[in-house]
Amino acid sequence: MELVEYPDAEMMMMDLANILASELKNCLLVHDHASFAVPGGTTPGPIFDSLCGVDLDWSRVHVMLTDERWVPETSERSNTRLLKERLLVDRAAEAVYVPLYAEAETPEEKLPELSEALTPELPISVMLLGMGADMHTASIFPGADQLEHALHGSDRLVAMRAPGAPEPRITLSANVLKSAMSRHLVIVGAEKRAALEKARHLSPDEAPVAAILNGTTVHWAER
Repeated sequence: MELVEYPDAEMMMMDLANILASELKNCLLVHDHASFAVPGGTTPGPIFDSLCGVDLDWSRVHVMLTDERWVPETSERSNTRLLKERLLVDRAAEAVYVPLYAEAETPEEKLPELSEALTPELPISVMLLGMGADMHTASIFPGADQLEHALHGSDRLVAMRAPGAPEPRITLSANVLKSAMSRHLVIVGAEKRAALEKARHLSPDEAPVAAILNGTTVHWAER
């Protein structure tokens, strides 16, 4: 794990957007397309705001989420909605979107087809992850019903239900997360820094983010 500290979050978000854009451009020099996995939630929003206007061949960038809440895009809790409002706009509107949600009552009903759609995207070229204060990453939560499967199984996608999560989730497995060619984790605040330091000394079963720290560049600003 490499830790990069920034004077403030605004500078971090701008620098990280430039880093991600550079990695995507370099990937496109040698590959037909680049797969780009990003988290939902509020933290990466400013990164998306900067990244969406970058001049690169977005038509060859395939964007996906690292995880999704099993709600329709019309829901305010939809990560897809956030992505379409803040990343897949401006120049990035030309990117190909690879969904992790399809209309069905439960994620299990759509797991096979959503997983199959990931085949041409793996290994993921560039990945951005977030982390919760509970040390979860993507939707791999401590205490989740499929935690063992998500951490140690071979499936690409896992349906998850976790304590405190109001709806089912679908998440890339640790196997897919760890196989990404380039991986960044972005966190803000003293609470998440303390959680990161704690996770470094715990097993993935206790702190799921520990599963992906090896080989990851962590970007942190206090505020």
